[in-house]
Amino acid sequence: MKVTKNSYQLLTNRLFLLPVEDSDIENIYRGLSHPKVIKHYGVSFKTLEETKEQMEWYRQLRENETGFWWKILLKDSEEFVGAIGLNDIKKEHQRGEIGFWLLPEFWGIGISVEALPKVLSYGFKQLNLHRVEAWVDSQNESSRKVLEKTGFHFEGTLKDYELKNNEFINIDILARIVDNTV
Repeated sequence: MKVTKNSYQLLTNRLFLLPVEDSDIENIYRGLSHPKVIKHYGVSFKTLEETKEQMEWYRQLRENETGFWWKILLKDSEEFVGAIGLNDIKKEHQRGEIGFWLLPEFWGIGISVEALPKVLSYGFKQLNLHRVEAWVDSQNESSRKVLEKTGFHFEGTLKDYELKNNEFINIDILARIVDNTV
C-alpha cells in the first residue's frame, strides 16, 4: 500500500490509521455484527445492507465537520483490525467524543493504546479540541482500562442511561483535557 502525505492519515510504529471509505463496508460489518464487539458497543448491524447506515454516518461526520473515523490496519500485513474516531465535535465548545473498537482476535496486544494517542493528538492539534470525552458501558472494563492508560479520567456514571437488549445499562464518562503529552 502506498501511503501518501495526507493530514487524515496517521501512522504509529505498528499501525496505519486511514480514513474509513465506502469500500470498507465489509470490514465495518464484520466488526459491528460480531457478538463480542457489540456486547458493550452502542451500534450493531444484522446485515451488510444495514451497515450502509453506518457508512453514511461516517460520511456525514466528515461533510458536516463534526467528526472523523479511521480504519486501523497493521503496517506489516495491511490487515484490518478495527476502527477509531472522533465524533460529536462541538467547535464552539472545543470538545468531541472518542470511540473505538477492535476485532476480538486483536484484543490484548496494545493496538488501542497505540492508536488512541495519535487520534487524540489529531483532535487537540488539528481540530483545536480542548476536551475529548469517552462514553463507555460501565461493564466494559477493557475499554475503560485503555482509556485510563492513555490519560483519561473517570468523571461519573449515568445510571440506567441507555436501553440495550431490553435492559437499562449505566454509562461511565471519562475525559481527557488537552496537554502537551500527545
